[in-house]
Amino acid sequence: MKKWMMAGVWLFGLLAPVCAQRVYEAAQFGIKADSRKNVAPLVEKMLAAIKAEVEPGETVTIRFAEGSYQFYEKGAAVRQYYISNHDQDNPKRVGLALEDLKNVTIDGQGARFVFHGRMLPVALLRSEGCRLMNFSIDFANPHISQVTVVENSPEEGIVFQPAEYVRWKLTKDSVFQTMGDGWTMQHQWGIAFDGNTRHMVYRTSDVWCPVQGAYEVAPGRIRATRWKDDRLVPGTVVALRGWARPAPGIFMSHDKDTRIEQVQVHYAEGMGLLAQLCEDITLERFGVCLKGEDDDRYFTTQADATHFSGCKGRLVSCNGLYEGMMDDAINVHGTYLKVVDRQDDHTLVGRYMHPQTWGFEWGQVGDSVQFVRSKTMELVGQPNVITAIRPHDTETVEGAHEFVITFKEPLEAALSEKEGFGVENLTWTPEVLFAHNTVRNNRARGALFSTPRKTVAEDNLFDHTSGAAILLCGDCNGWYETGACREVLIRNNRFVNALTNPFQFTNAVISIYPEIPDLAHQQRYFHGGQGEGIVIEDNVFETFDAPLLYAKSVDGLVFRRNEVRVTTDFKPYHPNQNRVWLERVTNAKISY
Repeated sequence: MKKWMMAGVWLFGLLAPVCAQRVYEAAQFGIKADSRKNVAPLVEKMLAAIKAEVEPGETVTIRFAEGSYQFYEKGAAVRQYYISNHDQDNPKRVGLALEDLKNVTIDGQGARFVFHGRMLPVALLRSEGCRLMNFSIDFANPHISQVTVVENSPEEGIVFQPAEYVRWKLTKDSVFQTMGDGWTMQHQWGIAFDGNTRHMVYRTSDVWCPVQGAYEVAPGRIRATRWKDDRLVPGTVVALRGWARPAPGIFMSHDKDTRIEQVQVHYAEGMGLLAQLCEDITLERFGVCLKGEDDDRYFTTQADATHFSGCKGRLVSCNGLYEGMMDDAINVHGTYLKVVDRQDDHTLVGRYMHPQTWGFEWGQVGDSVQFVRSKTMELVGQPNVITAIRPHDTETVEGAHEFVITFKEPLEAALSEKEGFGVENLTWTPEVLFAHNTVRNNRARGALFSTPRKTVAEDNLFDHTSGAAILLCGDCNGWYETGACREVLIRNNRFVNALTNPFQFTNAVISIYPEIPDLAHQQRYFHGGQGEGIVIEDNVFETFDAPLLYAKSVDGLVFRRNEVRVTTDFKPYHPNQNRVWLERVTNAKISY
């Protein structure tokens, strides 16, 4: 076999060799920068060739020359991946399918990876000690279609102009339809951005955008007679979107010790990055962001910028930029399985409940778990340990909705399918550091944390997050996302004009809002429980409205030394006009 190795140097210590290092140049596999050629099949062949050549113990760097690379569905890797919080529509077509690797670095050196159609740009699975660095991910024709309001008439509707990248037509039924390689869409919803500031338009939230009865009034200008909304003044930019989430920009599963540095996701039809069942992840200068101040687009991803489901170890996200996405900058959680059958005193059947979260591993032998009553979100019995686990409705874990789980200790008598109970995996819960990041101009919320391990959010800028800036949640009734926060420190952050739009769980700038259907009958507390469990200190709130902090079902809450600066950028409107609103909270220390 021809050696594509550019450098293979043994490094010797005083006593023994450390490891061999190889550097491969993508160009030597025919992968040329700034070519219109589809590189997807070439990348697939390159990865296979390198994997076959490298010996165990060697470290590898694969380098791309700076420039753009076009990835199309044809010839791309085809995989069946079940991805948390995404549509389970398989198979996926993958640009870079990085699987079963150890100590491999992908260095783009400024490369721009551009995708066409519906693809999963980068997948990293079952790998250890890998690095992704110095490249960007984008789509030539995003599935979100950006338009600018040109005229707005109460009688005749809205005239809008699609952005240059949007491929569109008017159907025979006079419906505005957009299209790309292998897909078409007829939009009904959108997010409105101020054309000058790029902030979400005040009090618009999810905008209803009926595009039926449309006709062209001038070249490239369409009137939608049924679209009437006086909040959308001429110059407003609307990102017309659907609700599909086929794939994230980067998918990680069963990885250990991963570092992603100086990587930007400019668009993905799902999350920017989704990691599940991974251990120890570092994001340094990672961005889900626009291509710069002169970017004509106002949006980035269809959902969260980063999302971590059932991970453990340390999650570190520092010096990042998260903007224009349709959900949170970061969401950290596990997944409750609903108890659907009690087979004996040691064995339960648990089911994934959310339609976008199933088909992947939930736990392993030796994992520690606990049980929660859905109505009151109270713990039931004592933590237990898994001694056996297998899929119940399929032959393999892949594609499973249900698991038969056997536990070391006898189960609490109350645990059964007759009342709503959830099972939480405590082993797959991470420690989190979210620091020195900028979150701005996005839909819904800024950061969402649901982990019992130490969580620190410090020195971040949350600028016009539209909904709450930080949310501590927990839900065993709808999303089934665990769990209680025990040790949280929120300090030295700056919050600028949050709450310009009402969304779910947005009762205040910082919202501690577990879903508890029967709070009146709750006897214990959900969050906190370890002295000063949740500490919010030394932050600056620049706000036009009243609510700073909302908390529900917390034992141990501190709010101190926070500065409030009143702005006049928007009119106050929030139904909660309390600076601090506490519901069923004990051991609270509130001061200004």
